[in-house]
Amino acid sequence: MKFSEMLKALPKALPKSLWVMPCNSGSCNGCDIEIVASLTPRYDIERFGMKLVGTPRHADVLLVTGPVTKFMRDKLVRIYNQMPAPKFVAVVGNCGCSGDVFYKSYNLEGPVDNVIPVDVYIHGCPPRPEAIIEGMAKLVLKLEALDAPTPITPAAEPVMEEERL
Repeated sequence: MKFSEMLKALPKALPKSLWVMPCNSGSCNGCDIEIVASLTPRYDIERFGMKLVGTPRHADVLLVTGPVTKFMRDKLVRIYNQMPAPKFVAVVGNCGCSGDVFYKSYNLEGPVDNVIPVDVYIHGCPPRPEAIIEGMAKLVLKLEALDAPTPITPAAEPVMEEERL
C-alpha cells in the first residue's frame, strides 16, 4: 500500500485518537528531535489524531528511541506494564531496532524487542518525520486489521470413512 493511500485511510481507521508516549531508553536524542519535528506545523502529526502524553497510564502507544541500556531495562518494562491494554510499541531509529553501531556494547541489553514486544519498526538514523508518520500510519492500519470482524464459517460436516468388509 502506498504512503498516500495509508494517509487517506487514517481518518476512517481511527475510532479515537492515538495517544503516544515517547520514551528514550538510551538514544543520542537525534530520534527525539525528529519526533518533535513531526509535531511542527510542517508535518503536523496531530492532524491524524496522534497526541503526545506524559504518562503511560494515558498512552495507547509507547514510542521508544535508542537501544535499551542496562540502567533503563527495568524502567522500560515498568512503563510498558503501566500502559492500559490494548497497548502497542513503536521503535524509532536504527539503534532501537537493531542496536546499530552500539550492538556489542558492554552497557546494553540490546534492541528494544529483546525486552518488550514491538509492533512497528521505524528505521533511520535519525528517521525523517515522514518516516515516523509512515510508521504510525502502518500501526494504525495494523490496529484496523485487528478490529476487523472475523468471518464466521459454518462447521464442516464430518466425513465418514467407508467401512471395509
